[in-house]
Amino acid sequence: MTDIPATATPAATGAFAPSAPHSPDESRAALARVRTEVGKAVVGQDGAVTGLMIALLARGHVLLEGVPGVAKTLLVRSLSHALSLQTKRVQFTPDLMPGDVTGSLVYDAKAGEFEFREGPVFTNILLADEINRTPPKTQSALLEAMEERQVSVDGVSRPLPEPFIVAATQNPIEYEGTYTLPEAQLDRFLLKLTLDLPERDSEVEILRRHAAGFNPRDLAGAGVTPVLGARELASAQAAVASVGASPDVLAYVVDLARATRRSPSVKLGVSPRGTTALLASAKAWAWLSGYDAITPDHVQAMLLPAWRHRVQLRPEAELEGVAVDAILYSIVQQVQVPI
Repeated sequence: MTDIPATATPAATGAFAPSAPHSPDESRAALARVRTEVGKAVVGQDGAVTGLMIALLARGHVLLEGVPGVAKTLLVRSLSHALSLQTKRVQFTPDLMPGDVTGSLVYDAKAGEFEFREGPVFTNILLADEINRTPPKTQSALLEAMEERQVSVDGVSRPLPEPFIVAATQNPIEYEGTYTLPEAQLDRFLLKLTLDLPERDSEVEILRRHAAGFNPRDLAGAGVTPVLGARELASAQAAVASVGASPDVLAYVVDLARATRRSPSVKLGVSPRGTTALLASAKAWAWLSGYDAITPDHVQAMLLPAWRHRVQLRPEAELEGVAVDAILYSIVQQVQVPI
Protein backbone atom coordinates (compact mmCIF):
# COMPACT_ATOMS: atom_id res chain seq x y z
CA MET A 1 0.00 0.00 0.00
CA THR A 2 1.29 3.44 -0.94
CA ASP A 3 0.08 7.00 -0.72
CA ILE A 4 -2.09 8.42 -3.50
CA PRO A 5 -0.76 7.34 -6.92
CA ALA A 6 0.50 10.15 -9.11
CA THR A 7 -1.60 9.48 -12.20
CA ALA A 8 -5.21 8.52 -12.70
CA THR A 9 -5.13 6.70 -16.02
CA PRO A 10 -2.46 5.46 -18.44
CA ALA A 11 -3.30 8.45 -20.68
CA ALA A 12 -3.22 10.98 -17.87
CA THR A 13 -0.24 12.85 -19.30
CA GLY A 14 -1.57 13.04 -22.86
CA ALA A 15 -2.94 16.07 -24.67
CA PHE A 16 -6.70 16.55 -24.74
CA ALA A 17 -9.00 19.09 -26.38
CA PRO A 18 -10.32 21.70 -23.93
CA SER A 19 -13.96 21.22 -25.00
CA ALA A 20 -16.60 20.77 -22.31
CA PRO A 21 -16.90 17.10 -21.30
CA HIS A 22 -20.22 15.27 -21.52
CA SER A 23 -19.43 11.57 -21.14
CA PRO A 24 -17.47 10.07 -18.21
CA ASP A 25 -14.52 9.36 -20.51
CA GLU A 26 -14.47 12.97 -21.70
CA SER A 27 -14.68 14.19 -18.11
CA ARG A 28 -11.70 12.06 -17.15
CA ALA A 29 -9.77 13.33 -20.16
CA ALA A 30 -10.52 16.95 -19.22
CA LEU A 31 -9.34 16.37 -15.67
CA ALA A 32 -6.15 14.85 -17.05
CA ARG A 33 -5.70 18.10 -18.97
CA VAL A 34 -6.12 19.97 -15.67
CA ARG A 35 -3.21 17.94 -14.31
CA THR A 36 -1.10 19.02 -17.26
CA GLU A 37 -1.94 22.67 -16.67
CA VAL A 38 -1.08 22.48 -12.96
CA GLY A 39 2.22 20.84 -13.91
CA LYS A 40 3.20 24.04 -15.72
CA ALA A 41 3.49 25.75 -12.33
CA VAL A 42 4.11 22.94 -9.83
CA VAL A 43 6.92 20.39 -10.15
CA GLY A 44 7.22 17.04 -8.36
CA GLN A 45 3.93 16.97 -6.42
CA ASP A 46 1.85 14.74 -8.70
CA GLY A 47 0.41 12.73 -5.83
CA ALA A 48 -0.84 15.89 -4.10
CA VAL A 49 -2.40 17.08 -7.37
CA THR A 50 -4.29 13.79 -7.61
CA GLY A 51 -5.38 14.09 -3.98
CA LEU A 52 -6.80 17.58 -4.52
CA MET A 53 -8.67 16.40 -7.62
CA ILE A 54 -10.10 13.47 -5.66
CA ALA A 55 -11.25 15.83 -2.91
CA LEU A 56 -13.00 18.08 -5.43
CA LEU A 57 -14.72 15.10 -7.05
CA ALA A 58 -15.82 13.77 -3.65
CA ARG A 59 -16.83 17.26 -2.44
CA GLY A 60 -14.44 17.03 0.50
CA HIS A 61 -11.87 19.25 2.17
CA VAL A 62 -8.10 18.79 2.16
CA LEU A 63 -5.36 19.39 4.70
CA LEU A 64 -1.94 19.87 3.09
CA GLU A 65 1.03 19.38 5.39
CA GLY A 66 4.64 20.08 4.60
CA VAL A 67 7.59 22.23 5.51
CA PRO A 68 7.62 25.79 4.14
CA GLY A 69 8.55 26.13 0.50
CA VAL A 70 7.17 22.89 -1.02
CA ALA A 71 4.51 24.69 -3.14
CA LYS A 72 1.42 24.05 -1.00
CA THR A 73 -0.09 27.44 -1.74
CA LEU A 74 1.01 27.44 -5.38
CA LEU A 75 -0.57 24.02 -5.86
CA VAL A 76 -4.00 25.20 -4.70
CA ARG A 77 -3.84 28.43 -6.71
CA SER A 78 -2.79 26.59 -9.87
CA LEU A 79 -5.56 24.01 -9.56
CA SER A 80 -8.27 26.60 -9.01
CA HIS A 81 -6.98 28.60 -11.99
CA ALA A 82 -7.05 25.54 -14.25
CA LEU A 83 -10.61 24.77 -13.11
CA SER A 84 -11.89 28.34 -13.57
CA LEU A 85 -12.94 28.40 -9.92
CA GLN A 86 -12.84 31.39 -7.61
CA THR A 87 -10.35 31.13 -4.80
CA LYS A 88 -9.64 33.36 -1.84
CA ARG A 89 -6.68 33.13 0.47
CA VAL A 90 -6.70 33.75 4.21
CA GLN A 91 -3.40 33.94 6.07
CA PHE A 92 -4.13 32.44 9.47
CA THR A 93 -2.34 34.35 12.23
CA PRO A 94 -2.59 34.39 16.04
CA ASP A 95 -4.74 37.56 15.99
CA LEU A 96 -7.19 36.42 13.28
CA MET A 97 -10.82 36.60 14.47
CA PRO A 98 -13.69 34.28 13.39
CA GLY A 99 -15.50 37.16 11.68
CA ASP A 100 -12.42 37.78 9.55
CA VAL A 101 -13.12 34.42 7.92
CA THR A 102 -16.91 34.04 7.89
CA GLY A 103 -17.96 37.68 7.62
CA SER A 104 -19.80 39.95 10.05
CA LEU A 105 -22.55 42.51 10.47
CA VAL A 106 -21.48 46.05 9.68
CA TYR A 107 -23.54 49.13 10.52
CA ASP A 108 -24.53 51.20 7.49
CA ALA A 109 -24.91 54.77 8.76
CA LYS A 110 -26.68 55.92 5.60
CA ALA A 111 -29.32 53.18 5.72
CA GLY A 112 -29.43 53.19 9.50
CA GLU A 113 -29.22 49.41 9.76
CA PHE A 114 -26.76 46.54 9.95
CA GLU A 115 -25.82 44.68 6.79
CA PHE A 116 -23.89 41.47 6.39
CA ARG A 117 -20.48 41.77 4.80
CA GLU A 118 -19.30 38.46 3.38
CA GLY A 119 -15.98 37.07 4.52
CA PRO A 120 -13.47 35.27 2.29
CA VAL A 121 -15.19 31.93 3.01
CA PHE A 122 -17.72 32.87 0.31
CA THR A 123 -15.74 31.38 -2.56
CA ASN A 124 -15.23 28.06 -4.36
CA ILE A 125 -11.84 27.11 -2.92
CA LEU A 126 -10.87 28.70 0.37
CA LEU A 127 -7.11 28.57 0.81
CA ALA A 128 -6.63 28.56 4.57
CA ASP A 129 -2.91 29.20 4.66
CA GLU A 130 -1.03 27.95 7.74
CA ILE A 131 -4.26 27.11 9.50
CA ASN A 132 -2.39 25.82 12.55
CA ARG A 133 -0.95 29.26 13.30
CA THR A 134 -4.26 30.62 14.62
CA PRO A 135 -5.95 29.70 17.94
CA PRO A 136 -8.60 26.93 18.03
CA LYS A 137 -11.44 29.48 18.42
CA THR A 138 -10.78 30.90 14.96
CA GLN A 139 -10.05 27.47 13.47
CA SER A 140 -13.45 26.33 14.72
CA ALA A 141 -15.14 29.15 12.83
CA LEU A 142 -14.79 26.96 9.74
CA LEU A 143 -16.68 23.99 11.20
CA GLU A 144 -20.16 24.99 10.02
CA ALA A 145 -18.86 26.04 6.62
CA MET A 146 -17.03 22.74 6.15
CA GLU A 147 -19.89 20.55 7.35
CA GLU A 148 -23.05 22.39 6.29
CA ARG A 149 -21.64 24.56 3.50
CA GLN A 150 -23.26 27.60 5.03
CA VAL A 151 -22.45 30.42 7.45
CA SER A 152 -24.78 31.50 10.24
CA VAL A 153 -24.51 35.06 11.55
CA ASP A 154 -27.08 36.69 13.83
CA GLY A 155 -29.46 33.74 13.41
CA VAL A 156 -29.44 33.87 9.60
CA SER A 157 -27.93 31.02 7.58
CA ARG A 158 -26.25 32.00 4.33
CA PRO A 159 -25.36 29.27 1.79
CA LEU A 160 -21.86 29.11 0.34
CA PRO A 161 -21.18 28.86 -3.41
CA GLU A 162 -21.02 25.51 -5.20
CA PRO A 163 -18.58 23.93 -5.38
CA PHE A 164 -17.00 24.79 -2.05
CA ILE A 165 -14.00 23.17 -0.43
CA VAL A 166 -11.43 24.23 2.12
CA ALA A 167 -7.82 23.58 1.16
CA ALA A 168 -5.87 24.23 4.35
CA THR A 169 -2.11 24.21 4.64
CA GLN A 170 -0.09 23.64 7.76
CA ASN A 171 3.51 23.25 8.75
CA PRO A 172 4.53 20.24 10.84
CA ILE A 173 3.49 20.65 14.47
CA GLU A 174 7.11 20.56 15.68
CA TYR A 175 7.57 24.10 14.40
CA GLU A 176 7.24 26.94 16.91
CA GLY A 177 4.19 29.19 16.88
CA THR A 178 1.67 26.52 15.89
CA TYR A 179 -1.47 25.11 17.50
CA THR A 180 -2.90 21.61 17.34
CA LEU A 181 -6.06 21.50 15.21
CA PRO A 182 -9.20 20.58 17.19
CA GLU A 183 -10.25 16.94 16.74
CA ALA A 184 -13.69 17.98 15.46
CA GLN A 185 -12.12 20.06 12.72
CA LEU A 186 -9.55 17.43 11.72
CA ASP A 187 -12.43 14.99 11.25
CA ARG A 188 -14.04 17.36 8.72
CA PHE A 189 -11.12 17.05 6.33
CA LEU A 190 -11.68 14.31 3.77
CA LEU A 191 -7.94 13.86 3.17
CA LYS A 192 -4.64 14.81 4.73
CA LEU A 193 -1.91 15.00 2.11
CA THR A 194 1.76 15.24 2.96
CA LEU A 195 4.05 17.14 0.62
CA ASP A 196 7.65 16.03 0.83
CA LEU A 197 10.75 17.84 -0.33
CA PRO A 198 11.23 17.29 -4.10
CA GLU A 199 13.61 14.76 -5.57
CA ARG A 200 16.90 16.07 -6.98
CA ASP A 201 15.75 16.13 -10.61
CA SER A 202 12.53 17.91 -9.67
CA GLU A 203 14.42 20.51 -7.66
CA VAL A 204 16.76 21.11 -10.59
CA GLU A 205 13.70 21.63 -12.83
CA ILE A 206 12.28 24.14 -10.31
CA LEU A 207 15.50 26.14 -10.43
CA ARG A 208 15.60 25.91 -14.23
CA ARG A 209 12.14 27.43 -14.45
CA HIS A 210 12.99 30.23 -12.04
CA ALA A 211 16.19 30.92 -13.94
CA ALA A 212 14.07 31.24 -17.09
CA GLY A 213 11.88 33.87 -15.41
CA PHE A 214 9.05 31.83 -13.83
CA ASN A 215 6.92 33.98 -11.50
CA PRO A 216 4.73 31.93 -9.13
CA ARG A 217 2.43 34.95 -8.70
CA ASP A 218 1.72 35.10 -12.44
CA LEU A 219 0.01 31.82 -13.37
CA ALA A 220 -1.19 33.11 -16.72
CA GLY A 221 2.37 34.12 -17.55
CA ALA A 222 3.48 30.60 -16.67
CA GLY A 223 1.09 29.25 -19.29
CA VAL A 224 -1.55 27.84 -16.91
CA THR A 225 -4.89 28.14 -18.70
CA PRO A 226 -8.44 27.32 -17.54
CA VAL A 227 -9.64 24.08 -19.14
CA LEU A 228 -12.65 23.13 -17.01
CA GLY A 229 -15.49 24.95 -15.26
CA ALA A 230 -17.90 24.50 -12.37
CA ARG A 231 -20.60 22.96 -14.60
CA GLU A 232 -18.24 20.30 -15.94
CA LEU A 233 -16.92 19.61 -12.45
CA ALA A 234 -20.49 19.11 -11.19
CA SER A 235 -21.05 16.58 -13.98
CA ALA A 236 -17.92 14.68 -12.94
CA GLN A 237 -19.02 14.78 -9.28
CA ALA A 238 -22.35 13.21 -10.26
CA ALA A 239 -20.50 10.46 -12.15
CA VAL A 240 -18.34 9.76 -9.09
CA ALA A 241 -21.43 9.50 -6.87
CA SER A 242 -22.79 6.76 -9.14
CA VAL A 243 -19.70 4.54 -8.75
CA GLY A 244 -20.76 1.26 -7.15
CA ALA A 245 -19.51 -0.62 -4.11
CA SER A 246 -20.25 -4.28 -3.42
CA PRO A 247 -21.38 -5.45 0.05
CA ASP A 248 -18.07 -7.27 0.48
CA VAL A 249 -16.05 -4.11 -0.18
CA LEU A 250 -18.24 -2.09 2.19
CA ALA A 251 -17.71 -4.72 4.87
CA TYR A 252 -13.97 -4.56 4.18
CA VAL A 253 -13.94 -0.81 4.89
CA VAL A 254 -15.78 -1.38 8.16
CA ASP A 255 -13.41 -4.19 9.17
CA LEU A 256 -10.43 -1.91 8.57
CA ALA A 257 -11.99 0.82 10.72
CA ARG A 258 -12.80 -1.60 13.54
CA ALA A 259 -9.22 -2.88 13.44
CA THR A 260 -7.95 0.66 14.14
CA ARG A 261 -10.13 0.78 17.27
CA ARG A 262 -8.68 -2.50 18.53
CA SER A 263 -5.03 -1.65 17.93
CA PRO A 264 -3.05 -1.56 21.20
CA SER A 265 -1.14 1.51 19.95
CA VAL A 266 -4.27 3.53 19.18
CA LYS A 267 -6.15 5.71 21.66
CA LEU A 268 -8.84 6.85 19.22
CA GLY A 269 -9.64 4.83 16.11
CA VAL A 270 -11.54 5.68 12.96
CA SER A 271 -15.16 6.78 13.41
CA PRO A 272 -18.09 6.12 11.04
CA ARG A 273 -17.36 9.53 9.49
CA GLY A 274 -13.95 8.13 8.62
CA THR A 275 -15.44 5.11 6.87
CA THR A 276 -17.69 7.31 4.74
CA ALA A 277 -14.68 9.51 3.91
CA LEU A 278 -12.69 6.48 2.77
CA LEU A 279 -15.63 5.27 0.68
CA ALA A 280 -16.09 8.66 -0.99
CA SER A 281 -12.41 9.08 -1.82
CA ALA A 282 -12.12 5.47 -3.06
CA LYS A 283 -15.08 6.07 -5.38
CA ALA A 284 -13.41 9.19 -6.78
CA TRP A 285 -10.13 7.35 -7.31
CA ALA A 286 -11.94 4.41 -8.94
CA TRP A 287 -13.74 6.75 -11.33
CA LEU A 288 -10.54 8.58 -12.23
CA SER A 289 -8.96 5.18 -12.92
CA GLY A 290 -11.76 4.19 -15.29
CA TYR A 291 -13.74 1.85 -12.99
CA ASP A 292 -17.49 1.89 -12.39
CA ALA A 293 -17.17 0.17 -8.99
CA ILE A 294 -14.54 0.31 -6.26
CA THR A 295 -12.23 -2.59 -5.50
CA PRO A 296 -10.12 -3.35 -2.41
CA ASP A 297 -7.15 -1.83 -4.28
CA HIS A 298 -8.93 1.52 -4.47
CA VAL A 299 -9.73 1.33 -0.75
CA GLN A 300 -6.11 0.58 0.13
CA ALA A 301 -4.81 3.37 -2.13
CA MET A 302 -6.89 5.98 -0.31
CA LEU A 303 -6.62 4.63 3.24
CA LEU A 304 -3.56 6.59 4.37
CA PRO A 305 -4.69 10.06 3.24
CA ALA A 306 -8.27 9.44 4.39
CA TRP A 307 -7.40 8.12 7.86
CA ARG A 308 -3.96 9.35 8.94
CA HIS A 309 -5.43 12.46 10.58
CA ARG A 310 -8.29 10.59 12.27
CA VAL A 311 -6.21 8.15 14.32
CA GLN A 312 -4.77 9.18 17.68
CA LEU A 313 -1.95 7.16 19.18
CA ARG A 314 -1.52 6.33 22.84
CA PRO A 315 1.12 8.42 24.64
CA GLU A 316 3.40 5.42 25.09
CA ALA A 317 3.27 4.70 21.33
CA GLU A 318 4.17 8.32 20.58
CA LEU A 319 7.11 8.13 23.00
CA GLU A 320 8.35 5.04 21.17
CA GLY A 321 8.24 6.95 17.90
CA VAL A 322 5.46 4.89 16.33
CA ALA A 323 4.03 6.54 13.19
CA VAL A 324 0.33 6.58 12.37
CA ASP A 325 1.03 5.58 8.77
CA ALA A 326 2.95 2.53 9.99
CA ILE A 327 0.03 1.48 12.19
CA LEU A 328 -2.42 1.83 9.31
CA TYR A 329 -0.11 -0.10 7.02
CA SER A 330 0.11 -2.98 9.48
CA ILE A 331 -3.68 -3.02 9.84
CA VAL A 332 -4.08 -3.39 6.09
CA GLN A 333 -1.74 -6.39 6.21
CA GLN A 334 -3.81 -8.00 8.96
CA VAL A 335 -7.39 -7.53 7.73
CA GLN A 336 -8.56 -10.14 5.26
CA VAL A 337 -9.18 -8.82 1.76
CA PRO A 338 -12.45 -9.89 0.10
CA ILE A 339 -12.04 -12.10 -2.94
